[in-house]
Amino acid sequence: MKGISSSVTKALNVGSYVTCADNTGAKIVQIISVKTYKGKRRRNPKAGVGDLVKVVVKKGDVKVRKQMFDAVIIRQKKEYRRANGMRISFEDNAVVIVNEEGEPKGTEIRGPVAREAVERFSAIGKVAAMVV
Repeated sequence: MKGISSSVTKALNVGSYVTCADNTGAKIVQIISVKTYKGKRRRNPKAGVGDLVKVVVKKGDVKVRKQMFDAVIIRQKKEYRRANGMRISFEDNAVVIVNEEGEPKGTEIRGPVAREAVERFSAIGKVAAMVV
């Protein structure tokens, strides 16, 4: 996992429900932990675009419901600032389910994908239709 060139605002708390943007069968997932989060005592972990999170599937196909997966956040509603001064925000919050190596489990990703997520996980960029 590489570093990100922009300063992403951490907007998604643990417990947030987000949409799954790939074709693994999951529709709605809940964030249950943020990997590599280093925080203070009693502070809720937060995540932003490009972060690796642990999710549990709440709605979707029967085969994947109530299971835990690793996922990468590819879109967030809260705007964040890129290194060139541009501010980016998306219509929704979305994740892509990945395996232990950071490669997506699905074969296609619906909607745009943030460039920061592709910088950190290059395998996501290979299956993404649009990188913004």
